[in-house]
Amino acid sequence: MTATGRFVNKILSFTVFTLLDILDFLLCYIYKILDYLIEAESKPCYCSSAKEAITSSGKILVSEHGESKIVRLTSTKLQLEEISDTLYTRPSFLSEVSKSSSDELKRGNSMIQSSCHEKINSKRGGRGTIRSTFTTNSTIVEMLQGRIQKLPIPRWSDCDCKTCTCWTSSCKESLFVKADGAKDNVQEDVLFIHGFISSSAFWTETLYPNFSNTTKSKFRLLAVDLLGFGKSSKPTDSLYTLREHLDMIDKSVLEAYKVKSFHIVAHSLGCILALALAVKHPTSVKSLTLIAPPYFPAPKGKQASQYMIRRLAPRRVWPLITFGASLACWYEHISRTICLVICKNHRLWEFLTKLVTRNRIRTYLIEGFFCHTHNAAWHTLHNIICGTAGQMERYLQEVKNVVKCDVNIFHGKDDELIPVECSYSVKSRIPRAEVKVVENKDHITIVVGRQKDFARELEQIWENASAIKS
Repeated sequence: MTATGRFVNKILSFTVFTLLDILDFLLCYIYKILDYLIEAESKPCYCSSAKEAITSSGKILVSEHGESKIVRLTSTKLQLEEISDTLYTRPSFLSEVSKSSSDELKRGNSMIQSSCHEKINSKRGGRGTIRSTFTTNSTIVEMLQGRIQKLPIPRWSDCDCKTCTCWTSSCKESLFVKADGAKDNVQEDVLFIHGFISSSAFWTETLYPNFSNTTKSKFRLLAVDLLGFGKSSKPTDSLYTLREHLDMIDKSVLEAYKVKSFHIVAHSLGCILALALAVKHPTSVKSLTLIAPPYFPAPKGKQASQYMIRRLAPRRVWPLITFGASLACWYEHISRTICLVICKNHRLWEFLTKLVTRNRIRTYLIEGFFCHTHNAAWHTLHNIICGTAGQMERYLQEVKNVVKCDVNIFHGKDDELIPVECSYSVKSRIPRAEVKVVENKDHITIVVGRQKDFARELEQIWENASAIKS
């Protein structure tokens, strides 16, 4: 029966995702027309094939072997922003199936080509092969050349409510931070980082009410809405790169609250930011608590970002959470349509949710799910989860050797989105990390539903870390 179920899932997945490929292709042109009619300019997308980029200043290094960067030009400096190649290299489902069927032939050809390259290198005196021409997506080229003007705020397909646009009135981008606990005599700080399409309410509605008075008298609790999510700024011209996310956390939390040393608690996507913060502030982090870290070690010879997107979103209709992840990862215009229906009208959906159910847990989870823009979700998903896959080994190595703090990992055994093996893979890189697998809990219920127990566990972790430091 298991084999039959897998076969049926594959057949259904092939049919459904082939149709979704066609739908996304059609939506691309529909949105170009709508953008032009409403905003007098069609929004560039990542559907274009990668092609050679030449600007007035010469060729721009953007991507080679999966390591992608864009050049950001300002009036005073030039910056390299790391972006994920999965933004513009997402083959259709049908082409993926065709590709897998011809892999064996390609392996044979590659062996022949490699032997030829070795002969050529030997004739060159061992100087190695000449690097290929660097290429980039035409959308990014237009950004670099200044052909994309600043988009309207908000865009017609984004919400224009006060919460989603409050930052535009002051022209100041900042993150929303919900602070609780100690105020006058702060002994230690704790930074909470939520996961993908979530918000600080994931922590404030579950853990904050369950911390003891003793903990709240010593610890200042800082739960942040990431850039583009919840009540934080949602800039339309941002690519939501790792640097942007980290800089905003530094400015809106660490600097604004004058944080010197701190504990980090992070869930899912937030674990990547937590590791990057620990590497950036190695002497300031007192403990690191990761919940369902999305770490898929890429096999040798595999491109990390492409391997990540295929593991995280394998384009299957079942389980449903995998189907949702596949829609979010692979289909730019379908996901924009979902955001148009749900996020633009989040006030209506929030009202209906509260009207139908009095369950507070369901309400705040849905509110966090609704309050973001497509631009924020799309770029954060690709640039953080997929784009940093190649850097995770370095982060883990730095945490192992340089960041001298306790590392604790929690994972739900029934997590269908991020398998338990991810946490054990993190432990294999950081042997001192403690892994706790919780029975009958999934990606969300690892916190929601067991918040009292988890609050006690966190308090113990912080107390132990403080005792070691002292």
